[in-house]
Amino acid sequence: MGIGGDGGSKWLNQREHQAWRTFITASTLLSRVLDQQLRTDAGLSHVQYGILTRLADIPDLSMRMLALAEALGLTKSGLTYQIVQLEREGLVSRRASSTDDRGVIATITPLGMEVMGRAASGHARLVRELVIDALTPQQLEALGEGFAEVQRRIVERET
Repeated sequence: MGIGGDGGSKWLNQREHQAWRTFITASTLLSRVLDQQLRTDAGLSHVQYGILTRLADIPDLSMRMLALAEALGLTKSGLTYQIVQLEREGLVSRRASSTDDRGVIATITPLGMEVMGRAASGHARLVRELVIDALTPQQLEALGEGFAEVQRRIVERET
């Protein structure tokens, strides 16, 4: 038995349905395990770690909040909530943009870099164990290409 929606939607066949269910379960489990590791090692959620790593990867350690939200696939309000939490912990700071009156710039602080570094090795080790080493190089390439297309379609749909 497959799954479907309204009369205009094509139902999923058994193979597609099984693949979808496996993806949902695996992604939920992976997110939970990674979140637990990050909370244990650094007191961060997976989303917060993503914010810190994105900022740390930029040469001046700063990014406009709107661009950061888009890069991470977060809503503006969702990012603002997370930034406020990180700011309270002294891991990021915010300032008004010097080039745009409405723009706000988020910057990772030295403490943010330290906390992110504390979480990074355990996070990378767990990602390698649970994902990278579980897949053949061909599966990893297909996964990357496939989810790049999924991401492209979602972004296209939202614009």
